[in-house]
Amino acid sequence: MDKEHASQLYRYFSVTEAKFGVLTNGINYRFYTDLEEQNKMDSKSFFEIDLNNLKDYSVKELNKFSKSSFDVDHIFESASELKYLKEMKKIMLEQLENPSDEFVRFLAKRVYSGLLHQKVREQFTEITKKALNQFIKEQVDERLESALGVSEESDSQEEKFDLESKDKEIITTEDEWEGYYIVRAILHEIVDIDRVAMRDTRSYCGILLDDNNRKPICRLHFDGSQKYVTVFDELKKETKIAIENTKDLYRYGDKFKKTVQNYDSKK
Repeated sequence: MDKEHASQLYRYFSVTEAKFGVLTNGINYRFYTDLEEQNKMDSKSFFEIDLNNLKDYSVKELNKFSKSSFDVDHIFESASELKYLKEMKKIMLEQLENPSDEFVRFLAKRVYSGLLHQKVREQFTEITKKALNQFIKEQVDERLESALGVSEESDSQEEKFDLESKDKEIITTEDEWEGYYIVRAILHEIVDIDRVAMRDTRSYCGILLDDNNRKPICRLHFDGSQKYVTVFDELKKETKIAIENTKDLYRYGDKFKKTVQNYDSKK
């Protein structure tokens, strides 16, 4: 996959009528065409696959090159989008691992009104890394939980995550403590408040009945600029609701009570 063989493919492309060129070592495949200048192979591929790490979307795109599906015009039309998608994902990965000063400034200016001097920029660089990683993890967690529900398997995974989290620094914020005490105050009418426990994780602050992961009352997502609370129905189906501040939790007091009553009725 080195430059020497890429140059050889470049020459082949220029002297044939082929619309696509493929460079491969048998495991990695790079697909090229002439998006930038007609009859001149682009320096960057528009599509790549790795047989050791095949993705569903890659298989779908690769299928377009099969004999029964091959359509030169259709593939060429989608090549431009594929190329820019690939480049954008590469940039996103770079920003995730090492956010640029420009990207840090872009985000910081939207949440911080002070001067972005060197010390503040360094601080926001670390905050940006944490925000990106937490955001991605929360999105993955939500999709998994939505697909699987709060099943025995997901409970086991959550307990495992809680144990792993003990080795990592988790800071319970003042808002999370306030939210916890508000939920306790709401539930004191129907249950001994000593049964209402809190477990803080890296992605949310969970409030549980009997300190049991199988009995979630609600989850507080207070780490971002927008606060959310997750509530549960009788089937443990989750609903994530945006709130302005911790006092908004009082609006969902009936849902918290109903959830606790559902758990106790199943004893």
